[in-house]
Amino acid sequence: MFAFWLAVIIFLMAYAMIIVEKVHRTIIALVGATVVIALGLITQEEAVRAIDFNTIGLLVGMMIIVGITRRSGLFGYLAVKSARLAKGRPINILIALGFITAVLSALLDNVTTVLLIVPVTYVLTDRLDISPIPFLFTEIICSNIGGTATLIGDPPNIMIGSATGLGFMDFIANMALPAIVILLITIVILALWYRKDLFADDDKIKSIMELDEMEYIKDWGILKKSLIILGLTILGFFLHQTLHLESATVALLGAAFLMLITAEEPEDVLMLVEWPVIFFFLGLFVLVGSLEANGVIEALATKSLEVSGGNLPLTGMLILWMSAIASAFVDNIPFVATMIPLLQSVGQASAMPMESLWWALALGACLGGNGTLIGASANITVVGIAERHGNIIKFIDFLKVGFPLMILSVIIANIYLYLFFWM
Repeated sequence: MFAFWLAVIIFLMAYAMIIVEKVHRTIIALVGATVVIALGLITQEEAVRAIDFNTIGLLVGMMIIVGITRRSGLFGYLAVKSARLAKGRPINILIALGFITAVLSALLDNVTTVLLIVPVTYVLTDRLDISPIPFLFTEIICSNIGGTATLIGDPPNIMIGSATGLGFMDFIANMALPAIVILLITIVILALWYRKDLFADDDKIKSIMELDEMEYIKDWGILKKSLIILGLTILGFFLHQTLHLESATVALLGAAFLMLITAEEPEDVLMLVEWPVIFFFLGLFVLVGSLEANGVIEALATKSLEVSGGNLPLTGMLILWMSAIASAFVDNIPFVATMIPLLQSVGQASAMPMESLWWALALGACLGGNGTLIGASANITVVGIAERHGNIIKFIDFLKVGFPLMILSVIIANIYLYLFFWM
């Protein structure tokens, strides 16, 4: 019991320091991770197993692919093309990028999507001389909503599908509708929320409309090679389950071959990786692993399920809301990993139909990522890129926007589940 509470205290202290932001979050995560190992709350072997190397590999691989592709000028081309289609108006651009982010997140994964979209965003906002923050917040939130809609959009969905046999079309049939409704409402709210910040001088808008996007292609050789590898990598994401390959393997394979065919220097390429983001994830996985190793997550999940008493709507709502709140503050991957066997046990011990409970878990875990700045992989990735561009996104600033929208999205998901499954 001592280890149980010590793991909780260390995690809460680390989390509080991340919120205060007096020390960089990567340092806090690494200190917390090494402390729990040194105190014996988790062994070094357990700590290594707690790290989700699929997430780490996916991040590194896509950072390399996107970094090399950026040198071709592709993102400058896309930025100018998008701005001209949106008539150069910032509010139109925000809406367009929100929808594009959501669609790509449903077809690829959240991290890959923001790695592709954020560079485009900076080109646009630099040209218009406006703050990129409203656009970055919109992209974070829309990536998590879009990722909810499909089997491959977010890691919790992949885990749930693998454990239950629910397929790609099952997710689309049951998750796409609430995701679309939540996306539409969220984008409208964000556009209204930031409308006062979405103004640019007419001369800057006019200058964008006069640009020729073709002039932004800097290296046709790198562009062609990058597009081929990027296309094959995306195809690999679609087929990775059929090919029995993890998404990290697909991303790292693409990165390695792109480095090979472009003859890029490894030192230059590896500088494109957001290493503070990578090490933050490593530390955070170990901290959460210590909670898991000492039974904290399992105890929370077990007690919550006991409260429902076998009532389907009550159990479903409890899973939905507990998953959302927990996923806002703790990485959703270990939480979902703990919940899956518990729900399977509930299904075996009761006569409850289980499918709606899996959708509740998926909706809560995915949508909950919008609650805080560390709620999802995409969130941390965007923050890391923003810092390299000189934009420090504070925990509390995102909380003010993301948490209310997360609560609203879960309310909508709750209504959907009740009307379609529990009424």
